[in-house]
Amino acid sequence: MKRRLFSATLLSTALAFGAAAQAQTKWDLPAAYPATNFHTENLTQFANDVDKATAGKLKITIHANASLFKAPEIKRAVQGGQAQIGEILLANFANENPIYALDGVPFLATGYEDSRKLYEASKAAMDKLLAPQGMKMLYAVAWPPQGIYSKREIASVADLRGIKWRAYSPATAKIAELIGAQAVQIQAAELSQALATGVVESYMSSGSTGYDSKTYEHIKNFYDTQAWLPKNAVIVNLRAFNALDAATQAGVLKAAADAEARGWKISQEKNDEYKRLLTEKGMKIHKPSAKLMTDMQQVGGIMLADWQKAAGPDGAAIIEAYNKARAKK
Repeated sequence: MKRRLFSATLLSTALAFGAAAQAQTKWDLPAAYPATNFHTENLTQFANDVDKATAGKLKITIHANASLFKAPEIKRAVQGGQAQIGEILLANFANENPIYALDGVPFLATGYEDSRKLYEASKAAMDKLLAPQGMKMLYAVAWPPQGIYSKREIASVADLRGIKWRAYSPATAKIAELIGAQAVQIQAAELSQALATGVVESYMSSGSTGYDSKTYEHIKNFYDTQAWLPKNAVIVNLRAFNALDAATQAGVLKAAADAEARGWKISQEKNDEYKRLLTEKGMKIHKPSAKLMTDMQQVGGIMLADWQKAAGPDGAAIIEAYNKARAKK
């Protein structure tokens, strides 16, 4: 009798574990940046918050540093269901639609306050783009403002002509074209090697990327132009999201809202920290000359005009909403 009771207990325990296993959903989240990058750390916290909010029903595994998919492949992987969720740099997909390129237009939004207003003005258009592709955006976080890393000291755009320039998005490739630099397509995970081998001599990015990639080992000049604040967005496959029960969906959305608020705050805090760290590693942080700023603002003006022409009525509505928000300062 005892043996039968023991066997029955084992069976019921096994069935309980089996039911729990079936109830648990696992998602893969590919990301392009190192585990130590603040965006990736924020993703990890987001995954932990989802785990806690759903009592373990949804487990999200972060695959950092392009270990699962390379940066340009992540959006397609999420769309096709190879990954249920992923983090993308919006500017990487400007060739699909100009809306993605908006936060890469130089000097349109140069600080955190304006960058946030530009984001709010473009959210609806972004959802409109993603929905027909079977995806939605959960949240987005800005990188610190972008400056110019250069092997040589520069006083104007003329000093950048012919230089080997890292292009990681259509916008940065367009900048190379306009300033007469030699564009080289290099993603974040490949940057350190490209710098070490001389494939890249200059690029525009944040203090974060410069520190993560150990740019200071090869380039000693950073010009703090604060040209734009590109955003990483976390997107989710709609079929995967809709398959969750209502409580789990609510947990994901709450964790996403928290990650967005936390991420913007950390980004702003990290901006000064990264510049300090770069200085400690021997990099010179330069205030750009008036001539360099004027030259780069002219580049921004050309790119904004091109963007407005390409974006059409949707783009005009975004810029109108953005300008109204800025006028309320």
